[in-house]
Amino acid sequence: MSNRKTKIEVCTGSAESVLIAQKAGADRVELCSDLFEGGLTPTVGTFLYLKEHASIPMNVMIRPRAGDFCYSDVEFEVMKKEVLFFKENGASGIVFGILTPDGEIDMVRSKEIIELARPLPVTFHRAFDMTKDAFSSLENLIELSVDRVLTSGLETSVLEGADTLKELVKIAGDRIIVMPGCGINERNFAKIKSIIGASEYHVSMSSTVPSRMSYHGHVSMGGVLRQNEFSIASTSSERLETVLNLCT
Repeated sequence: MSNRKTKIEVCTGSAESVLIAQKAGADRVELCSDLFEGGLTPTVGTFLYLKEHASIPMNVMIRPRAGDFCYSDVEFEVMKKEVLFFKENGASGIVFGILTPDGEIDMVRSKEIIELARPLPVTFHRAFDMTKDAFSSLENLIELSVDRVLTSGLETSVLEGADTLKELVKIAGDRIIVMPGCGINERNFAKIKSIIGASEYHVSMSSTVPSRMSYHGHVSMGGVLRQNEFSIASTSSERLETVLNLCT
């Protein structure tokens, strides 16, 4: 952990990306799978491998599927089992988000997840940005004793939500950490930091690397909207180090 006052959490979708973020000097990672879908629960193998080979704090995403954040009873039971597994096997923190059908924080289910996760810190992820009102939702998370909220200010990117984020940081005070995330890069970070004044920021700093495959067949493994199977996303050490050097 660095001595910087401004902390940087890196969103990672693979074991390799976690090791890159650690080497670059990040303060923490959010461990996910499938970043193309916004981040889902990581695989057991990825997590257990990293527990053996990485020392950086890892907050683990609990999200059983892509799409919205209003879960069925079955999905909720899956989430609870995942929380317990990662907690019992050494996660540094738990990341989750659950909403009601009418766009509010699901207080009942969130409370249950938080109780299962303790004593680990909990982050409420960008499900927050799908709620009706940022300020009432923030107060609900504070009531639940959530440690941190990841948000773009109910906008598509942090720059677009900067004014709301600045106000959220001010209102939150030391009651909860408001961590801006989405669309932060090495070119806009200094500006974002100067406007919002948060103590923590969430970045991905990803780049694509070529596949190891020399043979490229014609078959695709995805649906109509898909990524190129022969281009692999990974954290960019160079981009991440640029942002870290802008922190104080």
